[in-house]
Amino acid sequence: MKNANWLLIGLLLCGLTSCFRPAIPISTGPKYPIEIFYENDRPPRPYEVLQEMESRRETPVATRQYEDGRMLERGNTMQDKELLLAKLSLDAQKAGADALVNVRYKYYTTKTMNGYLLSGQAVKYRAEN
Repeated sequence: MKNANWLLIGLLLCGLTSCFRPAIPISTGPKYPIEIFYENDRPPRPYEVLQEMESRRETPVATRQYEDGRMLERGNTMQDKELLLAKLSLDAQKAGADALVNVRYKYYTTKTMNGYLLSGQAVKYRAEN
């Protein structure tokens, strides 16, 4: 009987914890060596633009994307975007940037290629007074 009570308590706790959602979302996304701010985001500190940067990649259209001459799916994935952003952030870091701002992601498809373009501005934060 004693073991059955502990089993019931354990099952109840498992059920309750599976319903738990933290008040502050927990991010499990990729971490980059510098801060990333998309078009609509603004960094919290003043900055100077070091240079415009872009990273692009093209891959052939896969046969699974087409059926009977119709495109069924696009070839881009979140992994492709994250790889481009990682490359862009490393390039910006090598240029001395503290962050990337105005980051934009574009995707295009032609009959034979999937294209990816990620662009932004590498910036250096100004010293705080």
